[in-house]
Amino acid sequence: MSRSRTLSKRGLLLVMTGPSGVGKSTLVGRVQEQIPEVRFSVSCTTRPPRVGEVDGQDYFFSTPEQFAERLGRGEFLEHATVHGNSYGTLRDHVLNEVERGGVVLLDIDVQGADQVRASGTPASYLFILPPSFEVLEARLRGRATDSEEVISRRLGVARSEIAEAGRFDFRIINDDLDRAAGEFVGLVESLRAELA
Repeated sequence: MSRSRTLSKRGLLLVMTGPSGVGKSTLVGRVQEQIPEVRFSVSCTTRPPRVGEVDGQDYFFSTPEQFAERLGRGEFLEHATVHGNSYGTLRDHVLNEVERGGVVLLDIDVQGADQVRASGTPASYLFILPPSFEVLEARLRGRATDSEEVISRRLGVARSEIAEAGRFDFRIINDDLDRAAGEFVGLVESLRAELA
């Protein structure tokens, strides 16, 4: 059983990117066992809530008109439209969490990370890599939840994303969950120590 660590109250914004199937959620779950302050940012979306989803906890649900108004006021750190729905990270929500000492993770794509960089908001940038492209493909196929068309599209996106990994401050290869989680915990501790 992992022991929980209490770090200084200095917060951190960590922008995390990696291809679908690389194991980001599983990895973060392992990190959260050791550092409970680590949490995903809650995004704003125009997508209707799914059964069981709670406004303000899973997403901030918004009408397209409300989203457009917020976008016009510059309230988003980053935003994108995916499958006809808009998604965005609310700047004030993230910065308030960081000021309270939280380690806020934005799990976004390369383009979203570029938007956060362009905003000038202090953040560190982490790319999660698979051990190899073949392993990533095996993981995606092993899910047995997607059609061949969806898998092919995700693999194409993964190739272009992985090509951008060198532009990130830190890279962790998720080849062994325990080792990768240990590296992730060490990174968070190191970054927070620098801020203290």
